Amino acid sequence: MESKMKEKSTGSDSVLDMSSTSTVGGGVEDIYGEDRATEDQLITPWAFAVSNGYNLLRDPRYNKGLAFTEKERDIHYLRGLLPPAIIPQELQEKRLMQSLRQFEVPLNKYIALMELEERNERLFYKLLINNVEELLPIVYTPTVGEACQKYGSIFRRPQGLYLSLKEKGRILEVLKNWPERKIQVIVVTDGERILGLGDLGCQGMGIPVGKLALYTALGGVRPSACLPITIDVGTNNEQLLQDEFYIGLRQKRATGKEYYDFLDEFMKAVKQNYGEKVLVQYEDFANHNAFELLAKYGTRHLVFNDDIQGTAAVVLAGLVASLKLLGGSLADHTFLFFGAGEAGTGIAELIALAISKETNATVEEARKNIWLVDSKGLIVSARKESLQAHKKPWAHEHEHVDNLLDAVEAVKPTALIGTSGVGRTFTKEVIEAMTSINKRPLIMALSNPTAQSECTAEEAYTWSEGRAIFASGSPFPPVEYNNKLHIATQANNCYIFPGFGFGLVMCGAIRVHNDMLLAASEALAAQVTEEHYAKGMIYPPFGNIRKISAHIAATVAAKAYELGVATHLPQPADLVKYAESCMYTPNYRCYR
Repeated sequence: MESKMKEKSTGSDSVLDMSSTSTVGGGVEDIYGEDRATEDQLITPWAFAVSNGYNLLRDPRYNKGLAFTEKERDIHYLRGLLPPAIIPQELQEKRLMQSLRQFEVPLNKYIALMELEERNERLFYKLLINNVEELLPIVYTPTVGEACQKYGSIFRRPQGLYLSLKEKGRILEVLKNWPERKIQVIVVTDGERILGLGDLGCQGMGIPVGKLALYTALGGVRPSACLPITIDVGTNNEQLLQDEFYIGLRQKRATGKEYYDFLDEFMKAVKQNYGEKVLVQYEDFANHNAFELLAKYGTRHLVFNDDIQGTAAVVLAGLVASLKLLGGSLADHTFLFFGAGEAGTGIAELIALAISKETNATVEEARKNIWLVDSKGLIVSARKESLQAHKKPWAHEHEHVDNLLDAVEAVKPTALIGTSGVGRTFTKEVIEAMTSINKRPLIMALSNPTAQSECTAEEAYTWSEGRAIFASGSPFPPVEYNNKLHIATQANNCYIFPGFGFGLVMCGAIRVHNDMLLAASEALAAQVTEEHYAKGMIYPPFGNIRKISAHIAATVAAKAYELGVATHLPQPADLVKYAESCMYTPNYRCYR
């Protein structure tokens, strides 16, 4: 390359005019003029693609840190760029876990893990897979909630794709800016309802990033096949709009036709760019949009809403497993929900579908076992005209009841399920009422993060005198009551969505069907053993999550083949073994 370059005269000096030699510190010639350029002059962001040496150490997909062998250091020009020691991946993992455990603040652990992912992808996933129970609360709820709240302040480098209203009419073009072409799973949010924290706008990107990390670690989807996307149509969070570090559009949310036209362009662009079989998972959309998008695109695209369908499948699995402790079938029990949003009604609908399949009754008949309480009280037929569309199927004949305690006493449920997003609403009086009605009350406090949980594990076990069967959305430590240790299991969507999505990708499914959700629930419930039941657990331990995900993927794929929506033919003879063989593993590779 020539050391000096000239641009044709345009009437003004160019930073590439090298007629006079320029040097910077140490006598290094300023070939491209960056150091001489003033702020208003244009420079070219030159880059050279080199597959080894310095650049190899900064490529997170291929970097192995100190694990490069002597031969690899010679072949790839790494001599002198690394200390002489060779440290295998297992020892790197041990060192990093020791380092992470030094942090007392969970958010600092989150930041450290995200930085690791950006510099050494395989080591990040090795760490997460081998320490899943310890690190899951860091990379996802509850810590990811705080990370989203502070995303502007902790922002280091972009992860994923940001589609704002500025890109209207150009979404397909922007999708092509993403370096990977073979995308299999997209997780997308518009940031309007992040966990139980409300509208976090563009800062909701932490959710797609976290979910896709779990798709890889727990479900085995290749990292390069995953694409996190945030759709930025503004925010109604005034605090963010006034925050100098906010990274999104500084405007109120677009609504109505403008919003839906933008989403329609997005969905069409995704199918055009990535094909029919790319899975689009909606995350943390507000209720009024979540149901609309799922209904609109569910018959035309491979879409999945984890808040509605994933949560429903996880909770149904817990209910099916709990029958071993409660006795009877689903149809023999009564369910009361506190919270009638997308999670609550989604769970309720899947329970009704399961009861319908079990009893050969209509779904409408099956719904009579299920009651919902919203902010105005028990949902009853007298309120039907004022209800949102997704609540109307749950309006049963009953007198008005305006609070949860009275609803418990009126309905006499077997199971109390919290999806309200309002913390500490399962009060002592409510739990005691449930205990007076049932020998073993089933209490599921599903809202997260932890501060939004309807009650803690300790409260549930103490107020029920140790009789409750308890599960929660956020993790809680074991509780000892009357010399018995109770293990509080987490009804975490991570049990379902990684294996469910992997199963769809594995078989080349083109649509999601409710029967697949039922199959996934049954597969998860089947993983709970007698040993787990003895501890009051209705979900298996997370330590076996990759094995669990393989079984769920195989079950979902089998159902897809049965329904005729799978395109990868012929069907493998042993779907579990096939799933395990297809899973991404993060062990270092040898380089030639």
